[in-house]
Amino acid sequence: MASIYKKNYIDVIILVFMIIVIIITLYPFLNVAAKSLNDPIDTVKGGVHIWPRVPTLQNYIGLFEAGSNLPVAFRNSVLRTVIGAASGVLCCAMFAFVLSRRDFIFRKSFTIFLVITMYVSGGLIPDFLLIRSLGLINTFWVYLLPGLINAFNVIVIRAFMDTLPLSLQESAKIDGANDVTIFFAVILPLCKPVLATIALFIAVGQWNSWFDTYIYARGNTQLSTLQYELMKVLDSAQSVGNAADIYSQNLRTARRSPEAIKMAITVIATVPILLVYPFLQKYFVSGITLGAVKE
Repeated sequence: MASIYKKNYIDVIILVFMIIVIIITLYPFLNVAAKSLNDPIDTVKGGVHIWPRVPTLQNYIGLFEAGSNLPVAFRNSVLRTVIGAASGVLCCAMFAFVLSRRDFIFRKSFTIFLVITMYVSGGLIPDFLLIRSLGLINTFWVYLLPGLINAFNVIVIRAFMDTLPLSLQESAKIDGANDVTIFFAVILPLCKPVLATIALFIAVGQWNSWFDTYIYARGNTQLSTLQYELMKVLDSAQSVGNAADIYSQNLRTARRSPEAIKMAITVIATVPILLVYPFLQKYFVSGITLGAVKE
């Protein structure tokens, strides 16, 4: 009987502890959502925690009214995220496949060169001059081509490929398959966990990126991205200096709180990625760890 009571006591402690962990984890998200849905002037008073005190959609309405280019920017962000993730994963996987081949004589040299690029960079000015010389300024390609190959992603995929049995490739060769067939028909299907993980890395990076738009594509409004447009609205809101002023020249009669606008921007920028993550979560841990374990 005492052991039963002791077990129940431990279960209660664990349950209470997990509830506390869940509350601590969810509170920042609920707080951001509550402030984004609360009246902007009321938000300035403070005291808004996990539920809006004066519920309103005015923050989101004003945000979309201020950012007249948001539909185009949203389209561009989705396109660069989807295309960038797909092309980046494919190129990194092909590079990793070459480096994983034991019969590639320059395997070690290329790996060393790849690692060096992780620590040595030319800087912003050489990057800009290179991209300008390639004719990528104010083109959609500037979002895709510079980031096709990422050294860290290649190394992670290669580490995963190194764990695959070499006999699979040898069997495919005996059956008459060439290297291209082996890569697409044998290697890629087995690399789904790591490819999904890298795809998530690239997608998050593409979705959150705004600096490349500012540097390379701000001369073309049709190439603007969601994060860049939100950054402009947020910068305008913060430059006002007090809660009674406006955050857009187009809304002179509106009163907005920069804090409320910041929360609305955070929700808009975060929700799309949060919707994608659950579908890739089951691959995330395995994709990172499997290639790191050697027997």
